[in-house]
Amino acid sequence: MDGGRAAWAGAAAVACALLLGACDATEPKLPERKSEAKASDFPAADRPVATIVSARWSTEEARDRLNEAEEVMDGAGIAKGMTVADIGAGEGYYTIRLTQRVGPDGRVLAEDIVPEVRDALAQRVARERLDNVSVRLGKADDPRLPEASFDRVLMVHMYHEIAEPYAFLWHLRPSLRPDGLVVVVDANRATQNHGTPPALLRCEFEAVGYRQVSMRPMPSAGGYLATFQAVGPRPEPSAIRPCRLNPPAPKAG
Repeated sequence: MDGGRAAWAGAAAVACALLLGACDATEPKLPERKSEAKASDFPAADRPVATIVSARWSTEEARDRLNEAEEVMDGAGIAKGMTVADIGAGEGYYTIRLTQRVGPDGRVLAEDIVPEVRDALAQRVARERLDNVSVRLGKADDPRLPEASFDRVLMVHMYHEIAEPYAFLWHLRPSLRPDGLVVVVDANRATQNHGTPPALLRCEFEAVGYRQVSMRPMPSAGGYLATFQAVGPRPEPSAIRPCRLNPPAPKAG
């Protein structure tokens, strides 16, 4: 390796270390929560949970040929200056394109729950010098997002992998700004087959106090795009009633 490459590699490593340290330590600083609910406080999901098989849903080139990211960002109403969270960011396909869409005055927080995936994405962000992107390690039942911070929260091809949907959505609610939206892109098929039926998706969101704002087909992204907005007070975990995938048949007579 020549001197120039060695210097750049060293700088990238330092930048990556600083990026990871900043995201999980001081920026953005997480506010203290008055009451921290545990996953065990919430009902269990009455559905299978898909396994996380890859940080990549498809190749970036194939997705760009379908104009996937542009159509999703248009459908989500993402504009310059917004602050957006990319949950389940994986290798950063949306993270990279979101930073271009929101511009230098916007912010993108990219999150994954797999440490190795988070680290690889942080290295990419440092390598491509994306100054308006932060990278964070989340939890399976709590995205750990700062309160009242996000105009949009994106979950693309990952909702079916959330093992504790009620806890996750409950913890997510405070991170939204008053007009903020949660944007879900998924396939219309069973959760064990890496999709979420729209009726089940709507039911789980509504159980935690969200209202569905829109639902539209999104063939370029392999399914549909749905948006949700938090309404009213956040329910107590004990008051949440789980959605039944196969409700019991009524008794005869």
